[in-house]
Amino acid sequence: MNPMPPITSALLWANGAVFLLQSVLGMAAFSGLMLWPLGDYPLGGGEMGSLFYPWQLLTYGFLHGGIGHIFFNMLALWMFGASLEYTWGPRRFLTYYLTCVAGAGLIQLLVASWTTSAGMPPYPTLGASGGVFGVLLGYGMLFPNRQVMLLIPPIPMKARTLVILYGALALFSGMTGSQPGIAHFAHLGGMLFGFGLIQYWRGRWPFDRRRRGSGGPWRPH
Repeated sequence: MNPMPPITSALLWANGAVFLLQSVLGMAAFSGLMLWPLGDYPLGGGEMGSLFYPWQLLTYGFLHGGIGHIFFNMLALWMFGASLEYTWGPRRFLTYYLTCVAGAGLIQLLVASWTTSAGMPPYPTLGASGGVFGVLLGYGMLFPNRQVMLLIPPIPMKARTLVILYGALALFSGMTGSQPGIAHFAHLGGMLFGFGLIQYWRGRWPFDRRRRGSGGPWRPH
């Protein structure tokens, strides 16, 4: 059995440590690290100001709203992230993961800013789901025919089918407004940016360009 690769392990430990700090210090202590929409909002004392800061596009991905939230995110990162890191190497995997987190945050920032401009009160986004959905997308692209098992219900399926299923569910839920309180468009954003980065590395649509070699680390095994 292969040991846990370093970046996947570090991400698991980092998310766990931050969640422990959240439990000790309270969620309010991490408000400035959550992802807030653009715009000026009441800050207290009659003052108005922005709640958004650029670093939130990454820091929100290390915060979680409860034990179930972090458990399922870290379970998926453990299940799928290690295979990607073994294939790509630590540096490329970290680049990929953080790109998915930031990309998901950017999409969520646009969606949340639009909804608050329409009259909804500002709300924060937090969680590693955008990065995890990107990891799931990457796993499905590199190992499309590998068998994976859903937890609920316990149904085996190909990784490619799982990616399509989760992507379609996120799109449906985001468009219909079902399952409120979940950042479905952030999930799609993580997948979208992950797909774009993989296609860029491969030199394929929409980044068509000549590449030397015949697959390198992209050949599934």
